[in-house]
Amino acid sequence: MRQFSGGLSRLFPIVSRIAVFPLITTKYLSYLSSTALVAACCLPVASRLWGNGLTEPIGLFSDLSVAALFFVLARSSPPWLRIPLVAIWALSQTATVELFSAMQRLPTWHDLSYLTDPDFISASVDGFRLSSPWLAGLLLTTALLTAVKPVPRWGNRALGGGMAAALCLFLVQGMVSRQYDEQPVAARYNGLHWFVEDAVSAALREEVKPISEAELPVGLRQLDLEGTSLLAAKGQARNVLIVVLEGITGLYHPEMRRAMAVESDELTMDNLARSTVDGMLIPDFAVHSHQTIRGLYSMLCGDYSKLSYDTPKAFELLQNPFRAGECLPAQLAANGWSTHFLQAAGLQFMAKDKVMEAIGFQRVHGSEWFTEPNPFPFEWGVIDEVFFRGARQYINGLRKKRGPWMLTLLTVATHQPYGVTDEVAGRYASRKIASVAELDRVVGRFIDGLRRDGVLKDTLVIITSDESHGSELADWISSWGLGIVLAPEKQQLPRIKAGGYGLVDITASILDYMGLAIPSPVIGRSFFRDYDQPRDMISFTTSKLRWLTSGNLRYECTDNGSCRMGQAASILGEPPANLHRDSKGDGRQIFAIARTLDNKLLAQPGPRVFRFAKGELRKLPEKVSSEWSESLIGAQYLDFPAESTVHVSVRVKAVKAPVTGINLNLLIKEWNADSHDIPFDNFPILHAGEEGKVEFSFYNPKPRQSFSFFLVGEGKDALVKLEDFTVTIDQNKS
Repeated sequence: MRQFSGGLSRLFPIVSRIAVFPLITTKYLSYLSSTALVAACCLPVASRLWGNGLTEPIGLFSDLSVAALFFVLARSSPPWLRIPLVAIWALSQTATVELFSAMQRLPTWHDLSYLTDPDFISASVDGFRLSSPWLAGLLLTTALLTAVKPVPRWGNRALGGGMAAALCLFLVQGMVSRQYDEQPVAARYNGLHWFVEDAVSAALREEVKPISEAELPVGLRQLDLEGTSLLAAKGQARNVLIVVLEGITGLYHPEMRRAMAVESDELTMDNLARSTVDGMLIPDFAVHSHQTIRGLYSMLCGDYSKLSYDTPKAFELLQNPFRAGECLPAQLAANGWSTHFLQAAGLQFMAKDKVMEAIGFQRVHGSEWFTEPNPFPFEWGVIDEVFFRGARQYINGLRKKRGPWMLTLLTVATHQPYGVTDEVAGRYASRKIASVAELDRVVGRFIDGLRRDGVLKDTLVIITSDESHGSELADWISSWGLGIVLAPEKQQLPRIKAGGYGLVDITASILDYMGLAIPSPVIGRSFFRDYDQPRDMISFTTSKLRWLTSGNLRYECTDNGSCRMGQAASILGEPPANLHRDSKGDGRQIFAIARTLDNKLLAQPGPRVFRFAKGELRKLPEKVSSEWSESLIGAQYLDFPAESTVHVSVRVKAVKAPVTGINLNLLIKEWNADSHDIPFDNFPILHAGEEGKVEFSFYNPKPRQSFSFFLVGEGKDALVKLEDFTVTIDQNKS
């Protein structure tokens, strides 16, 4: 008995340790989960401190406020809700960092279309090539660790106290932020904070009434050819080449940087500079908004792109053939030019195939034109090296034909996630900068090749950008584009063209150079004239409306209605030293001006009719991998007014189909989140020779924005004919 009791006494410590171990483990796992939650909430604060130190105190305050509020909400939620909350937090902060890296701006509620679209996100982070992989990894890791052993939720008292403290932080941050609203939005706000504030401001903002077009400043509503011509007669060039470089800003050109008095250690495009040493540089050159389709509209149609997120004007041209016929390609085609558009990406998204044809391009090609494959996968299309090799071949083909030609080229490899290999990316500070360096290498070689081929002897070349992906240096750089002109009359043109210009001026400049009549709706100034008087210029980037008046007053207004003003010679450059709050409210007329410019193409009465198909043949993938890049139709980002009725009619014929048939699917998205509140019968399985039709209507009691239709289909070796895709918006019905 004594032996048994002795053995039991020796066994007891072991048994007790085994019994207590799960309790200890549970305790430590709870600590781990709690610590991970704190870390997840504080990572944006740490990231800002790591990148900028204490130079952005208002932004740090915003990070802390959002982190505190989110921590309180998560700790007060049951475990089943806490986990998705933390996941949303991690994803939103990662998306903010990636958007800021790509475009130097914070997300607005309009960007929900991008942030909630899995296809766009997968394309943008193709290969998980994030700009800040460590931050994304830590956010994801801490988010996962919060689910290990969630700690018990807080009670109502702790919730109330925590919410009160967080709200106090927000109030203090808001008051300080408004006092220093001349600073960039990104310097004052956490991305999620700005996203919510922008959404609330949009909901509470009073509808701005447009003014009459006659009330617009003269420089924003009419053509100005009053300047002194730089040319003795009309231009000598017979051909026109417009080279549009995706997202490139004037910051990358060393001479433009010096001319704008910008000091930076950013990469310089030295090859582009060397290859255009005999060209005319326009340093003070503005882009008017974000998004490629808007930039293309502005440069090719001589008008300001919309200074908002409403339906792009390019789409509105589809129902306004008369105005579309006044765009540059149509005008050149009417005067004997053959007109061509070639881009590195696919054409379907944003209906570029329809828009480019509508404005007068006789030949429209996208990535499908290129026979040389990419040396490495790139989601968006053809990398720059392959693109410019193909573009040079295209130009050689044009030169073999009789008659003048006009060609517009558009690159894509400087779009996130950037068309460079990991090896090349490793040589630079970021993938974006690496892609710009690769573009510099190949575009310089392309221009040198054109010079050797003799193209520049009889061709007017304009090198520009669709938008600006900005820089951490300043938010105004998101409005700074690229303006370079190569012309046979290089001796008559200055190296540095003084004065402010922008995308809106390209159409007027080319028609002026060619000595052609300029249609009355085309506005802007000519690069080939000198002007004594300053002009109005306007842009909408990084959530700011900027307006330079002809009296050299610069207004900067954010979406929440806050405006500052100061004396300045340009819409670009650092804010004026005397930039101060617009206490009189004069700057607020910028919102009415923007609304009027946005509505210019909507003056005609009757329904708005958008036709996105007229008999095109489309090959289908065997399996749909991306709704974003494989949509058969470019009917994205439409806006529908309140009290309007929308009628949708789609007809598709199966030309070739496997035995099992073709699967077609019409998807409806609002801000690119799937919308299920509009009932309709989708396509049946289609076999070869069969036609499928979808037709429905819906009423909009309230306005809808960023409303998209995606048509996707799959079938091995399948081919379909898009016979009709029409969206009709009628405000006269209910």
